[in-house]
Amino acid sequence: MDYLQLQGSQSLKGKIKISGAKNASLPLIAMTILANNNVKICNLPHVADINTLLKLLTNLGASCDRTNDSIYVDTSKLNETKATYDIVKTMRASILVLGPLLARFGHCEVSLPGGCAIGQRPVDLHLKALEQMGANIEIKNGYIEATAPNGLKGCDIVFDKITVTGTANIVMAAALAHGKTTITNAAREPEVVQLCKVLNESGIKIQGIGTAFLSVRGTAGKLIDIVNFSVIPDRIEAGTYLCAGAITNSKLTITNTDPSHLGAVIAKLEEMGFCINSTKNTITINPTKTIKPVKIVTREYPAFPTDMQAQFMALATQANGVSIIEERLFENRFMHVSELQRMGADISLNGHTATINGKSKLSATDVMATDLRASSALVLAALVATGETNIHRIYHLDRGYDSLEKKLEGVGAKIKRLKE
Repeated sequence: MDYLQLQGSQSLKGKIKISGAKNASLPLIAMTILANNNVKICNLPHVADINTLLKLLTNLGASCDRTNDSIYVDTSKLNETKATYDIVKTMRASILVLGPLLARFGHCEVSLPGGCAIGQRPVDLHLKALEQMGANIEIKNGYIEATAPNGLKGCDIVFDKITVTGTANIVMAAALAHGKTTITNAAREPEVVQLCKVLNESGIKIQGIGTAFLSVRGTAGKLIDIVNFSVIPDRIEAGTYLCAGAITNSKLTITNTDPSHLGAVIAKLEEMGFCINSTKNTITINPTKTIKPVKIVTREYPAFPTDMQAQFMALATQANGVSIIEERLFENRFMHVSELQRMGADISLNGHTATINGKSKLSATDVMATDLRASSALVLAALVATGETNIHRIYHLDRGYDSLEKKLEGVGAKIKRLKE
């Protein structure tokens, strides 16, 4: 098993190129189930979650031909409709094949998903919406068994709470449904927006893209010709490296990114005293004399993202004063706190609120990653800790970050990947 070893107290300097967004790539790959053509996807990141989903599609009968950051996905010969537990258990996003498989074949079996243990992320919203569209849903032996022998029917769906994967799943199901489907309280994340845009460019009429109300006109079961496209930059990866510049108080430029996707993150960095300069596709963070404390409440996009909460907690340990972070989306997303405390962070928890007393002098030690974003928080803390930090269980990190150690090494970090 791999682990990362970092020498702390290093300043950074230079540029980091951002890879394609993992959270955009996953629904876009699942979307190819709706295609009757060979689809080319560019700017695809090299992360474990992508490989998992591609393996799932291959098991269903698809062919996937990847070269560097591009891939051709051909689902024209799909001959299986069962997404088995051995693959789905490692990644919750595997549930994204449910909507398109059911819409295309009228039946499928998808194992109940696994993934990071950051809290309850029930799929009941997905299932309820599909039932409204005419599907019969049963849970048997850990599998979702869904049937719609006469095809899915367009209807009016109101999500009780905003769900990113739920919105993506139902948009894909609606693309092949009979008639029009409306979704109220839809997720507005850039990753959902790109999915809608690609479908729209491929002939599916979607109105309200980027808003909380979507209208999707289905093809009544007819497969579509999906246009070739390039995955949007990963806003969470970009935010993480901005925090690397911030926690080391270094000048760092992030390239191949989209500043418009990071409004809430940039605003909080500026609130902490950092000067941020942006162009159309770059963001530069500049050092500050004093890192100020901050108050953060995680919410759905366009508010502050839960996927950046752990990184900002690490950063807050170096602020001069008391920072408050409220986690409103996932109840178990403070598992990184105990590891940061082992490094010397002064953090107290009260329910879904963390209080961080800065500035803390962090000391290197052996720490263990508990989930994807917690992993990156430990990397950030290790950058400023005194001594040598070993971060174990980085398979979590590999699920969502493309070549993290190489990118950080390129801007001056002393980091290497080793075997246990």
